Amino acid sequence: MTSLASQDRLPLSQIWPESLVERYRGAGHWRGETFPAFLRERARDFCDQIAVVADTGRYTYAELDKEAERIGAGLLAQGLTPGDRVIVQFGNVLEFIPLVCGLFYAGLIPVYALPAHRITEVTHFARKAEASAYIAGQSYGGFDYRTLARDLVAAVPQVAQVVIAGDASEFTPLSSLQGDVASLPQDFDPQAVAFLQLSGGSTGLSKLIPRTHDDYIYSFRASNALCGITQDSVYMTALPAAHNFPMSSPGWLGALYAGGRVVLSPSVEPGAAFALIEQERVTCVGLVPPLALLWADAAADTPYDISSLRVMQVGGAKLVPEAAKRLMKGLNVVGCQLQQVFGMAEGLVNYTRLEDNDELILNTQGCPISADDEIRIVDDHGQLVAEGEAGNLQVQGPYTIRGYHNDEAANANSFTSDGYYCTGDIVKRTAEGYLVVQGRANDHINRAGEKISAEEIEDHLLGHPSVFDAAVVSIPDDYLGERSCAFIIARGDKPRAVELKKWMREQGLADFKVPDQIVFAEAFDTTAVGKVSRRELRAQLRQRFLDDAAAEPSK
Repeated sequence: MTSLASQDRLPLSQIWPESLVERYRGAGHWRGETFPAFLRERARDFCDQIAVVADTGRYTYAELDKEAERIGAGLLAQGLTPGDRVIVQFGNVLEFIPLVCGLFYAGLIPVYALPAHRITEVTHFARKAEASAYIAGQSYGGFDYRTLARDLVAAVPQVAQVVIAGDASEFTPLSSLQGDVASLPQDFDPQAVAFLQLSGGSTGLSKLIPRTHDDYIYSFRASNALCGITQDSVYMTALPAAHNFPMSSPGWLGALYAGGRVVLSPSVEPGAAFALIEQERVTCVGLVPPLALLWADAAADTPYDISSLRVMQVGGAKLVPEAAKRLMKGLNVVGCQLQQVFGMAEGLVNYTRLEDNDELILNTQGCPISADDEIRIVDDHGQLVAEGEAGNLQVQGPYTIRGYHNDEAANANSFTSDGYYCTGDIVKRTAEGYLVVQGRANDHINRAGEKISAEEIEDHLLGHPSVFDAAVVSIPDDYLGERSCAFIIARGDKPRAVELKKWMREQGLADFKVPDQIVFAEAFDTTAVGKVSRRELRAQLRQRFLDDAAAEPSK
């Protein structure tokens, strides 16, 4: 097998108007930094300090640099060339960070898949990105990624290289990679695309988000200043490390940029995570709301010393004020500060500031990183709403993308003619310039920070022989924020809900996309011409469910 020739691939790019490029450079946002340059500089400046800790070992900055060079040179020796796209699928394990750094050193383009993704999603990423390689751990969370690799190569022959950490079976072991370090490229364009991140997939499978060296480094460099990340910080990555939030807000990349320590937690369970916090004296962690609440409750009587934890960031889904109050009360026990985070892989990130009063921290999702984050809040016709009113959030700025990769339809829907990104969020802005998130404008289910497309799940359900029609809606959930509920019209005999869920998993979908709840219905309401309006139908079914739940006598 041979990988797709570079001249046959769609080029990767992210282009801002020249006037904005000059503004962002003039303001010092874009400094011409690149990932290989800053990582090598930290290896020189902090060579003997611990950079990365995981349950199987640790690296100093010098060791991380050496391992990254080995991997990068080894991948080039395998036949990959700078510019090739490489799907990376790991949990929070020691191999992940040196691998990503090695890809950067080699000029290869990481495409970040999450541990929960399965063959349906990974095949989509490979085709959309025109990937040449797939790199994963042997197993994680009880799943064998070698099986996925075999299915991927069969489905997408252009994926010519497969590298596996651990027992690689017929594939190339990550540990065996060797090459000439002198083969690693030395010159990188800071305006070039460094990697492809994944969108939340609000209208189907995830879109690919090209992020450049200049824009992404600015986002976590500026985040460090707002989140108190310094050389003395110890940042715990408890959420999947390939997520945008734990990667850059300020995330493990921000911690490495500052010369701090990154602790990769293999578990989000409080006991395991608290033991690591005590052991490594963790100072900062980022969590989604349900996990944050679980941790805050557990902190009250934990046997572990977690007093080193100074900041708990909460993002990925809205933290409602009552939950924020409960969380702040729990964190006060250990002297930890709550920081709300609202952002997106496409760019814009908002933080409550560490010095903010309780009113702002409890009731808002923060304000933007940059003075050059240009925010518009508009009605459904694109007209600016009155100050303080809710509307659709649009943004452009020094770290917000101008377009998705290889997706003309999504670009037409998601970007205005003057380049603003239409986030799909409904927000209000306070007098202080802080945003208060009201919800989503589309049928996007935010389940504990994992973004799920109702349309995608409906499409899969309709493939079941006993499903005549399906509508998937979000239902409020005290723990998850939102859970998914699938309303099903059966074809013939009703399948059992447990069997339908099992069938969904067997289709190769990520587990978090399997509906949390299944409700059978006799019929759906239709429009006057006999067609079901999906958006209106979902709203009706959701409201019916909530009304029925409210009418039930309390137990």
